[in-house]
Amino acid sequence: MEKIYLGKWRIVEMELWDSDFIDLVVPGYISFKKDNSGELKFGAVNGCLDCRAERWGDNERIEFSWEGYDENDSVCGRGWAELKGDDELQGRIFFHYSDDSGFVAKKA
Repeated sequence: MEKIYLGKWRIVEMELWDSDFIDLVVPGYISFKKDNSGELKFGAVNGCLDCRAERWGDNERIEFSWEGYDENDSVCGRGWAELKGDDELQGRIFFHYSDDSGFVAKKA
């Protein structure tokens, strides 16, 4: 995992949900660790990530699968995130057989 992605990123914007929903339980975030794991929390969603750094065209991005809960329901999916500038992460989170949303996150 590239060092620039490591740590906690505060989700500040999502296509499908407003900031009140993003921060419903805790301030929304996505995080990445050296051991290729991570975590995401927003709304009532809480998930564990399995991450890999991948080449995408001329850039590198993090691709991940995830599983967890949305309220009491088991959910899973996939996603990706790419660094834009020094402190902004842009990406997309997909729910298996359901919604997907772009997101913007800032280094926490």
